[in-house]
Amino acid sequence: MKNRPPLWTSRHQAGRALAEVFADRQGHCRDTTLVALPRGGVPVAAAMASRLGLPLATWSVRKVADPASPEVAIGAVAAGGVVVWRNGHGAIRRATTATTHGWLRAQQEELRRRQHRFGDPPGDRLRGRHLIVVDDGIATGMTVKAALVSLRQVEPATLSLAVPVVDRAVADELGRLVERIEALAVVDDLQAVGMWFEHFEQLSDEAVLALLHGCRQQLGP
Repeated sequence: MKNRPPLWTSRHQAGRALAEVFADRQGHCRDTTLVALPRGGVPVAAAMASRLGLPLATWSVRKVADPASPEVAIGAVAAGGVVVWRNGHGAIRRATTATTHGWLRAQQEELRRRQHRFGDPPGDRLRGRHLIVVDDGIATGMTVKAALVSLRQVEPATLSLAVPVVDRAVADELGRLVERIEALAVVDDLQAVGMWFEHFEQLSDEAVLALLHGCRQQLGP
C-alpha cells in the first residue's frame, strides 16, 4: 500500500484493516473494550467490533476552537474535568481567551450533551479493562490527548490507541500516553484526515446511534 492519499474507501474499510492489526485481542470480550471517539471514530470502531467480537463504547470529547478558525483546535475537553491546551508559549493565553469568551463553557456543554446522547459509560464500567481507543485519524491530536488523559483516570488495565492515519510528530507525543499505539499510516505534516479516504462524509448523531445499535444487536448484551 503506497503511503499517499487516499488509502481507504471509507472509515469502515480502515476499521477492518485495523481489526487485523489487533487480531491478538479477538474474542477477548470479557476483559477488552473498544472505545470510540464520536463521531468519526464510531464507524471505524464498529467495523473492528464486528470483526473482533469486542464490545464497543463511546467516550465523547470536544475540541475548543476560536469561532473565527473553527477547524484549528486550541484545546480540548473530556470527561472527568479534563481540559488540555495546545502546547507552546501561547497556551496560557489561549486558555484565558477561551474561558473569557465562553468557548470553553460552550464545548463543555456540548460534551455533556454528547455523553448523554451516545450513552458514554460511567468510568467504573471501564476500570480494569484493556481499552482500545479508536478514532478516524489524528492531525493535531488535541481531542485524542484529552480522551487518553481522561480514560487513564478510570484506571484501565492497559490503554491502546488505534487509528488509520496519524501525524508523525503527534504519534510520538501520544505514544507516551499509552501502552500500545497502532496506525495504518504515519505521515509527516498531516493537514486533513479526510483526504486519506475516498468517502469521508460528515456523520450525524442519528448515523452514530444507528451504528451503535447495529453493533450491539450483532454482539448481544
